[in-house]
Amino acid sequence: MGPGTYTSMSQLAADALGLNIRKVTFRLGDSRMPASPPHTGSVTMASVGTAVQDGCDRLRRQAIELAVGDEDSPLYGADAGDVVVLGGRLRVRGNPARTETYERLLTRNHRTHLEVVGASTRPSGSARSSMYAFAATFAEVAVDARLGTVRVRRMLGVYDAGRIISPKLAESQALGAMVGGIGQALLEHTVTDHRDGRIVNANLADYLVPVNADVPDLRAVYLDGGEDLDAAPIGVKGLGEVVAVGVAPALANAVFHATGRRVRELPITLEALL
Repeated sequence: MGPGTYTSMSQLAADALGLNIRKVTFRLGDSRMPASPPHTGSVTMASVGTAVQDGCDRLRRQAIELAVGDEDSPLYGADAGDVVVLGGRLRVRGNPARTETYERLLTRNHRTHLEVVGASTRPSGSARSSMYAFAATFAEVAVDARLGTVRVRRMLGVYDAGRIISPKLAESQALGAMVGGIGQALLEHTVTDHRDGRIVNANLADYLVPVNADVPDLRAVYLDGGEDLDAAPIGVKGLGEVVAVGVAPALANAVFHATGRRVRELPITLEALL
């Protein structure tokens, strides 16, 4: 669907297991795999991501226990709490000479793999607490007094979305939502022939969408320290819809501020302003 699920889940696993992300393969969308929540409602990262984190934590602990109990391992006898994973290796904190790769550990113990089952748990927060993401969207527009044309000059989105797993994906999500919101507010309009229900502008010549010339300076800001462990064990909140829902209202408010004309139907057309 495009929200970067493969990438963000792989990042979680790679971080938990101390691996290069290229060593991680994430699979989804197959009925032979464990059941998961629907890919809606901005819940994927909190639910599926929690299960991935839990499974990788269990796998890491299993590998560490195998290493510290293996008499032939450089980690033998170490306190499991002192073992960290980094760069594809298990190593004793503060003692770089005591290190072991996953591959050597498994081969020596005649194992082809380690396997665990991770699970997602319900949020631990109070039922009286709101655990959704929050956003504030700001827009500046210029309206031609004679022609009624609206141009977006700049836009800013500020988000409280908990822990940001992938800043690059989050930035793309927010800026893409702003571009889509410009289309929703000013350009996109489905015209229906009410005689037969036919969409008469179902083509890229008549259905208008934003192009580069329509997109101004866009900026997204994520609040620091927003990790919310009540919302999800991994501290995340949803970042699917929240980046989009405020864009068109912000633009409509900006048009009202510029013209005094309150438009309550989208798109905001020339006829509504003249």
